[in-house]
Amino acid sequence: QVQLVESGGGLVQAGGSLRLSCAASGSISGINVMAWYRQAPGKQRELVAGITVGGITNYADSVKGRFTISRDNAKDTVYLQMNSLNPEDACVYSCYCLDSRLRRYWGQGTQVTVSS
Repeated sequence: QVQLVESGGGLVQAGGSLRLSCAASGSISGINVMAWYRQAPGKQRELVAGITVGGITNYADSVKGRFTISRDNAKDTVYLQMNSLNPEDACVYSCYCLDSRLRRYWGQGTQVTVSS
């Protein structure tokens, strides 16, 4: 059984920073892509940032220049450094991974709250 365990969410003032972490554990076969998605109430889930096993990254336009995704392949862990947070960034962030057998896994989600 595969688990994605997220941490690092919480409350921060506008302009502040948070770092999210997501560690994969269990019988996972060669993680290919790891990513962070987010979903605000009443809105569709959107991709925030993704990173391949080779380190190729992509970002939503709304977070470019503010957020940085990185990963530690040895630990099957992905990170999201979020800087210059604003109230529009406040929502639930979920970790996602795609393994070499094209199986998809999701974390339980972590809440990010930004006070203005």
